[in-house]
Amino acid sequence: MRHILLVEDNELNRDMLSRRLIRAGFTVAFAHDGQEAVDGVPKENPDLVLMDLGLPVLDGWEATRRIRSAGWNGPIIALTAHAMSGERERALAAGCDDFDTKPVDIKRLLAKMTALLPAG
Repeated sequence: MRHILLVEDNELNRDMLSRRLIRAGFTVAFAHDGQEAVDGVPKENPDLVLMDLGLPVLDGWEATRRIRSAGWNGPIIALTAHAMSGERERALAAGCDDFDTKPVDIKRLLAKMTALLPAG
């Protein structure tokens, strides 16, 4: 079973998305802010990180940069409700592998996750 670290500060978003991921066969761990994400990656050793960009304490862009600089090379998909021009490029430049918008289209997100996760 694949393990996901869901980095999301909004409780309703966390609940909705985690239920859908669990139904799709994933286990899910949570981080509520960017610093928890940075600390949680080595602890949780996820197969993939879903990273909200608009986070308290440490935003998703900086959290991603720190996770990458610490040497973690697993896939990170940025999630944001603010899909303004340039956001995708900014997320990719920070070290994300892909980008998706909220509200989440679960089929689209699962397809992106499948494409990034190694077979197995």
